[in-house]
Amino acid sequence: MTPEQAQALRQIADAIVQTVQESGSVGAPGGVMYAALMAHGCTLNQFEQIMGVLVRVGKLTKRGDCYFAA
Repeated sequence: MTPEQAQALRQIADAIVQTVQESGSVGAPGGVMYAALMAHGCTLNQFEQIMGVLVRVGKLTKRGDCYFAA
């Protein structure tokens, strides 16, 4: 991964976390977030990897199909 790609991935992750934070206690549905990213070329596998990392590092939690700010 190039430094530019790594920077882009960090920016995407930051935007996802911010979006989930803005959803508040309702949570952010994973399907809706995936659809938004898919429109920009994100595959399901890429989405699942990004979200999995954000959950593992403690930025997000997942309950059912929704994500919540940690």
